[in-house]
Parts: sequence; structure tokens; C-alpha cells
Amino acid sequence: GRTLAVPALTADRTITLPAPVAGASFKFVYGGAAEETENLIIVTPGNTNFFLGGVLHITGTPASIYADGNSNSKLTLTDFGLMEITIEAKDDTNYYIWGYQQGADAPAFADQ
Repeated sequence: GRTLAVPALTADRTITLPAPVAGASFKFVYGGAAEETENLIIVTPGNTNFFLGGVLHITGTPASIYADGNSNSKLTLTDFGLMEITIEAKDDTNYYIWGYQQGADAPAFADQ
């Protein structure tokens, strides 16, 4: 269980998670002072490791954004502001994911 502060970005940044081990967890929080103009991308080690769950997009009317639960292994936070994303390995294949992101653009799950 680690909390990782994401600083203000100067370019798009990709964080690759390690191979999942049941119970391993990571929390990402934003440490910048303004909404970003760059993207934060969080990916699993490969397409056989995917996300279960979703994140809350907070802007205007909040909306839940879910991974498809069977192949989405990439989360993109586009031009994000405040955020807190928690990821926990369910087993040696998949990760649970939950949290929130504030910003004009909604987060998006996809395959790698």
C-alpha cells in the first residue's frame, strides 16, 4: 500500500503497474496547483491484466466511468485536476480500481 503524489506534468506521463500480486495496492493523488493540460495514463503490465471497477468524474453532473471488466487495461485521465485513484490487485491477473477525477474531460478506460 503506497500513496504516490503525481506532480504537475510537463508532458503526458504513463505509469505502468507491476505484475499484480493479490492485495498489493497503490493510491495516486494529484499534487499540482492547477488543472493539467497533459494526460496521466495508468496501464497494467499487459492486456491480460485488466481493471475491475471504475472512477467518478466530477464536473457539472458527476458521472461514473467503468472499465468493461474483461479487457480494459488502460486508464487515461485527460487534462485532469484534483484526483485520487486507488488500485488494488484482486489476484495475480486483475486489479480493482476506484476513485475520482475532477476536470473538464472525462476519464476513459480502453485496451492497450
